[in-house]
Amino acid sequence: MRLTNRVAIVTGGSAGIGRGIALELARAGTKVVVADIQEQPKQGRYYETDTTTTTLEEIRAQGGEGLFVELDIAQESAVRGLFERAVARFEGLDILVNNAGTHIPGTAEKLSVADWDRVMAVNLRALFLTTKMAIPLLRKSAAGRILNIASVNAFGGGAGPAYAPSKAGVVNLTRDTALELAQDGITVNAICPGYVETPIQDYLTQEQIEESRRRTPLPRFGTPRDIGQACVFLASDEASWITGTALPVDGGWSASV
Repeated sequence: MRLTNRVAIVTGGSAGIGRGIALELARAGTKVVVADIQEQPKQGRYYETDTTTTTLEEIRAQGGEGLFVELDIAQESAVRGLFERAVARFEGLDILVNNAGTHIPGTAEKLSVADWDRVMAVNLRALFLTTKMAIPLLRKSAAGRILNIASVNAFGGGAGPAYAPSKAGVVNLTRDTALELAQDGITVNAICPGYVETPIQDYLTQEQIEESRRRTPLPRFGTPRDIGQACVFLASDEASWITGTALPVDGGWSASV
């Protein structure tokens, strides 16, 4: 397998895109640390409506090895504990996937400052914390990788005053970290999903979903597995000369912008 015996941390790995990433990395041979605020997968109103097994159970069912760590990713002490547990179990780290994210709907006029701060804390500050703590471990790896999950909303507005700016920050932090770590042979890339069928879409109306369908040139929405497969590639040796990129995985969404 492409990533045999490598060790990955996937934040926000209990459901949605993070779950898809964790499962694809495990299928490729990676030992996966699933980090999330709860282990039970979130069931959505439109998607993943009947998901009951945990990501770790699925990893083990396919013959893989993993660990679940419960934490609030925005808390520095909790992030430090995550890395301590990962190293205690697997003795190192090769791949960090910063996937944890949140979206709180609202306009600039109506969104509370507390909600804006929470989105920024989870989507951007937490990514800085995990990256900061991962770097010393990744320097010891023969194939250190950081993969940041951003969004097509990083390149334009339309998702509220907190979410889009936070994802734009993810893309720029990706580029800055890629330059910082290039001499260490560590690659840093972002993946920018379009509309993916996950419980995070629960806040949308049917009309908004249909509008997203019209904006997606390929005749289907994305799935968590689509994002997971992109992560497997960027984590692999085949992508060792790719760094500082922001890869849209969006069914062509951004091609028409």
